[in-house]
Formats: sequence, C-alpha cells, structure tokens
Amino acid sequence: MIKLVVFDLDNVIIDGEAIDEIGKLMGVQDQIIEITEKAMQGNMDFETAIKERVKLLKGASIEDIKKISDEMPLMKGAEETIAALKEKGYKVATISGSFDLIANSIKEKLGFDYTFSNTLLEEDGILTGEVIGPLVEGSKFDVLSKLVEDEKISLEECVAVGDGANDISMIEAVKIGIAFNAKPALKEIADEVIETRDLTDIISLLENKPNLEKDKKQSTKIEGNLDNAMDKKDEYEKKLSKISEEREQFNQKAKKHREIRDELNNSLKENLNVAIEFRDKRNKINEEVEKNKKLRDKANEELKKMEWSSGRRDRMKIENEIKKIDKIIETRVLDIKKENKLVKDANDLRKKLMEIQEDEGVHEEAQKLKETSESYHAKVVELSEQAQENHESMLEYFRKTDEIRTNADEAHQKFLEYKNSASAKHEDFKSVLGEIHKVNKQLGGMRSKRKDIENRASRKKDREEKEKAEEIYRRFKEGKKVSTEDIMLLQKHNIV
Repeated sequence: MIKLVVFDLDNVIIDGEAIDEIGKLMGVQDQIIEITEKAMQGNMDFETAIKERVKLLKGASIEDIKKISDEMPLMKGAEETIAALKEKGYKVATISGSFDLIANSIKEKLGFDYTFSNTLLEEDGILTGEVIGPLVEGSKFDVLSKLVEDEKISLEECVAVGDGANDISMIEAVKIGIAFNAKPALKEIADEVIETRDLTDIISLLENKPNLEKDKKQSTKIEGNLDNAMDKKDEYEKKLSKISEEREQFNQKAKKHREIRDELNNSLKENLNVAIEFRDKRNKINEEVEKNKKLRDKANEELKKMEWSSGRRDRMKIENEIKKIDKIIETRVLDIKKENKLVKDANDLRKKLMEIQEDEGVHEEAQKLKETSESYHAKVVELSEQAQENHESMLEYFRKTDEIRTNADEAHQKFLEYKNSASAKHEDFKSVLGEIHKVNKQLGGMRSKRKDIENRASRKKDREEKEKAEEIYRRFKEGKKVSTEDIMLLQKHNIV
C-alpha cells in the first residue's frame, strides 16, 4: 500500500528550472543551462554541477530571488494533484537539489508535508556563491531513506516522480518510479513514463495501481543475490547485442536495395524522358508531314484543274479514240470497206488533234505546279522517314523503361522484405531491452536496499561509537587513563 509520494521540484512541481531564472539576474543563464543539461543527462555528477552553477550566482540579491520564487509558475495540474494525493491519505514531499528559498515557498502554496533542498549562503542579503545542504554531497536516495526511516515505512510503500539523472537513485529504490517529461537516462529505469506536461496524469496512474502492481509481479524474476541478477543482465545484453547485429545487417541490406531501387528509378525517369523527347520530335515531324501533304495535294488539285481548262481534256479524248480505232484495225479481221472507213476516221481525228493548240503560258504554269507538287512530295517522304526513325527510337526507350521498372520493382520488394525483417528484429530488440529494464529496476532495488541496510548499520555504528566516546570522555574527566585509540575516537566525534 502506498503511503508516501515524493516529487522532484524543478520541471515537475514548478514549470521551469529555478536556478535558470536566478541565472538571468546575473546574465549567466546560458552557462547554467549548459551545466544543468549535462547533469540531467547523467554526464556530470550532481555535486560538481550544483557547486559550479551556484558559483555563477555570486552577487545575486536574496530579495530578487524571493521575487522569482513568488513568480515561478506551477506545472499544470500541480495543485489538483497534491490536493488529490493528500485527500487519499498519502503524505507528499519534495526532494530537490534546488534551494529552500524556492522550495519552502512551494511547500506553503501546495501544502507539502516535507520539503528537502539546499541552502544558498549569503552575507547581508547577497549570495556568496556557496551552497550547503543534504543534496550537495548526498543523493536523493539518502534523503528518502532517512525520511522513510523517520516515517517508519518502507521504500516499497513509496512513489517517486522525477525528470533527470539525479532522480535515478530514488526512482530505482521505490515501489513505483515515474519519469515525468524526463531525460532518456531516467526513462530507461523508470516503471512508468508520462510524456504530457500535466501532473494529474499521475492520479489516474496511481488509481490503476492494482493493475500496475500486477504487471510488476509478472516482471522477470531474479532469484538469488546481486551476482545472479548481474548474470541475468549479461545474458540479456548478449542477446540484445546479437539482435542488434542482425537488425543492422537487415538494415544494411535494405539500404543497399533501396539505393539500387532509387538508382533504377532515376534511370527509369531519364529513359522515360528520352522516350518522351523522341515521341515529341516524331509528333512535331508528323505535323510537318501533314502540312506538306496538304500543300502537295493542293498543288495537284490546281494542276488538275489547269490541265482540264487548257484543252487537254479534248486532246486526251481524241487520243483515246485514235487508240481504239488503231487497236480494232490491228486485232480484227475486217472487210476492205470497213477497214478503209476506220483508217479515214483515224486520219481525220489526227488532223483534228493537230489543230488543237495548248496555251504556252498555261503549260509553263502547269509545269511549275508539277515541280512544286513533286517538291512537297519529296519533303513528305524525307520527313516521314525522320518520323519513323524517331518512332523506333521512342519504342526502344519505352522497352528499356519497362525493363528498368521491372528491376526497380524487384529491388523495392527486396527492400521491403529486408526492412520488415529489420522491423521484426527491432521489436525483438525492444522486448529484450524491456527485460533489461526490468532487471535494472530490480538491481536498483537490490542496491538501494543494500545501501539502505549499510546506511542503517553505519548510523548504528556511529551512535554506538559516539556513546562509547562519551563514556571514554567521562572516564577521562575522572582522571582515568585513555589509549591512543580512545583519543582518536574522541577526535572523530568532536568531543575533544
């Protein structure tokens, strides 16, 4: 059963990073953001990051920082979420590497039961550039462990909500760790991830807690100690590496066939463009062919009209009659009287033919029209041959285009096959990564519990040593002899 919900402050309860806003006062916002990002991504330890950032704040006014605190916007749903959690009987706390000037103000606004943060040192209302507090050298897990001990509850009765790498220690340790608009390093180990910037989503998540806990019970079971858990993680990581390698091989093959496909498609476009160019040339030439045909036919029509109007029709008629008579005389057996009559008729027709004179001007014009017609006809023949050549070239490039399209389609099918295989491997990759995440979560819990036990033992040892040191000091005041070891114990606990 959940009894305590712990929140980070910056970018979780408040919509922003308090130290960035303070940095604006000193004109060092960009440097602070850069350091913050490194820390949130897990590329710089928090102690170094907080000390480096606070140095940049030296000289800032406490009064100005208080104004910033009053103006800092809350994350959407913050008030409703905290109120709802408290109504359910949960205790709520913030554990933040931010500063008490901000954290205490938020505690009063929202009614947190506890708030843990650092303190900016100041002299006469001006920051010295130094910081102290439980979260400078200690981790959020350390603070949470102490709070859990004081509340007499266990980490299994806690929920933690954070957004950066410095939240990992407490996210790993609790029953339900929630990454809220978090960096990848935190998402990797969290039980739940919320991508919206609305804290009320946490309420619905916790209302479904029975289902969530049921899912957690179905997680990978790690029997035995930390070494067994690490062995299990190594096993999954080897499997993950193999799947990753196979996925990469499929991706490389898919990439190769995609490149082949794209190259073929480019070639297809080029060949298609050439085919279209030949088609356009053919069509343009055919237009010229049709134009010259019309001009030729027009010249022939004019020539025909001219020939009939110049007496040529009569000449041709007489010539045909003479040919008929000559053929009858040559092919038939006639009596002398009929034959003589046919010979006379033919001679009369020849005389009549000689009397018909063709107009010289008309004859010359007809000759020119004939030459014009022949010129147009020659052009028709020449252009038709050119059109045919372009037509054949067009067909050749269309055939090439079809061949290229077939090869491109085959390459595309291969690309899809390898891409689908890579996607299937990626799903396997995500599945194994999920198992690694579960193991990491359990490892985190084991480490946290072990550290919790070690811390408890250490604090117990310190208490026992201090009691012993106080007893030594009492005996020392009574004049009894103390050893070098006793003196060192007194110094360790600042009794002398």
